[in-house]
Amino acid sequence: MKLKGDQSTSRALNRRLILNLLRQEGPKSRAEIATITGLSPAAVTFVIADLIEEGHVTEGKAVAGLSGRRPIPVEINYANGLAIGFKLMVGSVECVVTDLATNPLASRRLSLDDNEPENVATTLAEAVPQLVKAAGRPHARLAGIGVSMPGVIDNGQAVCVRSFRFKWNNVPFASMVAQKVKVPVWLEDDTNAYAIAQQLFGPGRHHRNMAVLAIGVGISCAVIVDGKLYRGAHGAAGKFGHTLHEENGRLCECGKRGCLMAYYSEPAMLRTWREATDRDRSHNLSDMLESAEAGDAEVNRILRDAGAGIGKALANLVNITDPEVIVVGGEAVSFGDALFGPLEASMAARTFFASPPLLPDWEDNSWARGAAALVTQKFFDFETVDGTTGMSEPATPTYLA
Repeated sequence: MKLKGDQSTSRALNRRLILNLLRQEGPKSRAEIATITGLSPAAVTFVIADLIEEGHVTEGKAVAGLSGRRPIPVEINYANGLAIGFKLMVGSVECVVTDLATNPLASRRLSLDDNEPENVATTLAEAVPQLVKAAGRPHARLAGIGVSMPGVIDNGQAVCVRSFRFKWNNVPFASMVAQKVKVPVWLEDDTNAYAIAQQLFGPGRHHRNMAVLAIGVGISCAVIVDGKLYRGAHGAAGKFGHTLHEENGRLCECGKRGCLMAYYSEPAMLRTWREATDRDRSHNLSDMLESAEAGDAEVNRILRDAGAGIGKALANLVNITDPEVIVVGGEAVSFGDALFGPLEASMAARTFFASPPLLPDWEDNSWARGAAALVTQKFFDFETVDGTTGMSEPATPTYLA
């Protein structure tokens, strides 16, 4: 949204304030909105009228049981638009189409034959009309596409600056996709996108300071400070798995030695288990989980060690950033208390002031929903970076379900 002058800025700020109140607290009457936000009744009426005309807000039924003129609540019409999220992984991409609250309407997983950017962009573009059709919302317009992937992302330029896993350097991937689909495309680090979704519609709705820890193929930790995602000077903040665990230790995918994720990522724990029990590579995470549930002593020793190691490192982050809560996601969440119990104990033993609670996220499609949240984030905050269109002029969404 481009703002011109003080009046437009004021209207945009009021709009953001009202939309985020309705997102956080649900349906409210105009009078309640005015009281809570401190805006004048006239300002509230003006913004709500615009939002209703655009289809973004709907009126509910008048509150029963009150004398006189009964207030009519208004609420966000999340069904008014669609968002598509693509979570890139080596060898596959997780796809989801959601409403504007990132509620999944349809999902699928596609194979990637290689990591060549042009080929990956083509695969995503070809999936878009299929996903929109699968959503089953014939009157909802596609608001945009979010793509998340592991790496250092220039959020403003929507460029993958570096991804060790994909072997990409300075790839303008969002623009490559946008040129094929003609709708705005956002690109973000996968853990950052996941954190944005948690902030908008997860536990972060009620917390302005939180950490979002991901333990999967890698380990990373996004940080929300005063309601804003912290990206750092180069978009490289949150690479928690590359903090030092052991000097001159195991080789990491980044080329350095001794990184935390080289020991306690899901593949690293699986490797440790295989080596300790003389199992071959045919034994996977499901086998390890099954052994843990059966009470296998070696698996539980590995999980205790991993929890203690991650918790020790996490305490340092807590002592620096002081989050209210820590949301935990990723493949390793399936290990449950066998991992989280030692993690919490290790963190609490080293935390200076207050050890925040861990909130595991058990949802299977949270990562792709995180990518979709890149689209909905713009709806709730006009100051968020615009999606890339790959064109000199902004693209008009052309897909209808």
